[in-house]
Amino acid sequence: MKPSAWRHRAAAALMLPFLLVLAGAHARAGETAAGPAAASAEYLPYGSARDNPRPVAARHQGGLFRVSHDGRVAYLFGTVHVGTRGFYPLPPEVSRALGGANRVVVELDTRANDAFLRALDLHGRYAPGDDIRRHLSAPTIRALTEAMHGLGISVASMAAYKPWLVGNLLLSAELERKGYRRGDGVEQALLEQARRHGLQVTQLESAEYQLSLYDSMDEVQSERYLREVLDGLADGRALHTAQAVVEAWASGDVHALDVALQESTAGPGVMAEFTRRVLLGRRNPEMADRIERLMRRDSVTFVGVGLLHLLGANGLPQLLAQRGYLVERVY
Repeated sequence: MKPSAWRHRAAAALMLPFLLVLAGAHARAGETAAGPAAASAEYLPYGSARDNPRPVAARHQGGLFRVSHDGRVAYLFGTVHVGTRGFYPLPPEVSRALGGANRVVVELDTRANDAFLRALDLHGRYAPGDDIRRHLSAPTIRALTEAMHGLGISVASMAAYKPWLVGNLLLSAELERKGYRRGDGVEQALLEQARRHGLQVTQLESAEYQLSLYDSMDEVQSERYLREVLDGLADGRALHTAQAVVEAWASGDVHALDVALQESTAGPGVMAEFTRRVLLGRRNPEMADRIERLMRRDSVTFVGVGLLHLLGANGLPQLLAQRGYLVERVY
């Protein structure tokens, strides 16, 4: 495959920020970035607060919350970044909330591909002339070569990319082989609904910011991140975990979603720690700040955000409730 094609595939792969990190939930013991696994001070594990949203009997796709204050309303809808055509139409509660909204908010407006590719060049690539193989140990190079050859890809075609990005690309390719596609992801459906109804679209984050978070890993962490993906792909755990999350989203199975959050934020491994401290622990409060500001603009705001951001003691519903908003679980 041509390098230019992989640049565009890289853009697609990094649109899966929460789903991709789940692959390393059961990383090998002892391989952490900062010693033995422990509860992060930046992110409380699910179930650590008594006032978590109570499970509901009805099973619907994802989860939907209504947040209100002083006559302003925001709907928070949990999404997944890849999907199948069988996901649609979305639940009627979601369609009604969308129909009454003034604005649709997503994590990242995936239509802005040029901005993403610029961010990719800034954070996901080595300097000209550098090569990923100069930054990896011999065992990791062997494992990477085997995995890439299994997909019909040469290592040379991706040599300019950093290890964390290559890991995400490999998992994205495996998910595509199983029929899960970014084009059928829920954000794409929300953006299409916004286009049809002439609604304004706002993104919570920028592509440059999202990729800078991954690029904050040092070389040791980045290699371990890649190795955890490779090990997970080799023994099937990575695909199993990713599929379980998507299936839990599709059914709205509260117990399965609880398990997904626990497995993605607990235990040893760079990926679990990165999810706990950065992808959730750092981003959730920042997202809550942004949602508060957006609620001041419009009477009704619809926010579609990766499902894990809505779960647990430090999920967006909890953070907004702690700030004085009335938070109700629609389903």
